[in-house]
Amino acid sequence: MKGNDRLNPTIFHTRYVHLTHLRDATIKVINQLTTNSPNKLLVDFGCGDMPYRSVIEPKVGKYLGVDLEMNPKAEHHIDFDSKTTLPDNYADIVLSNQVLEHVDSPAGYLQEALRILKPGGTLILTTHGYWFYHPTPNDYWRWTSAGLRKTVEKEGFIISSFHGIMGLAASGLQLLQDAIAVKMPKFLIPPFALVMQGMIGLFNKINSQSQRDRDASLYVVIATKPI
Repeated sequence: MKGNDRLNPTIFHTRYVHLTHLRDATIKVINQLTTNSPNKLLVDFGCGDMPYRSVIEPKVGKYLGVDLEMNPKAEHHIDFDSKTTLPDNYADIVLSNQVLEHVDSPAGYLQEALRILKPGGTLILTTHGYWFYHPTPNDYWRWTSAGLRKTVEKEGFIISSFHGIMGLAASGLQLLQDAIAVKMPKFLIPPFALVMQGMIGLFNKINSQSQRDRDASLYVVIATKPI
């Protein structure tokens, strides 16, 4: 996909570390779920421009993009209440990539994800801890690690994996970069990002994985629908 910087960000991108880690974590889980089961039905719930579709679609039996009416790339449209017309127990995998912070009701969105998942099906959910305001079209929510766990489990999911990306030090540098870059001339942003992303990648190693699981800019949650 031409210009797909979420799949292939350059080292001059202001989200390089974040995007590469997010991509790798997402594709790793997809590979684990589909290696011995290539015919799974995947719903990309809040699909946006589906940045990973070219990688994921060959690994599944069907890939369905679901999003608001304003997204012409989506094959199935929803309103702001997140309700689909898909049948119960429809999908083997629901992919929710950087969506939950944008929905009107996280509870309603997760309830719908649970409804359309088959028993034993998997939710791959990524969303933010520490992050700047980025409406697309809205931006409502941020989570602590404990708050996100509680939000997902409250709607009936069983969490099997909870993984933090970009720990406290790296997240602080990311926010510092964003606060400075917004005031910079555009031509200076790529070299500035190169330096800052290098520092962010380095400082991310300061925190252990257990610390990142507690405090991070991004969380990757793998959860299942009870059988």
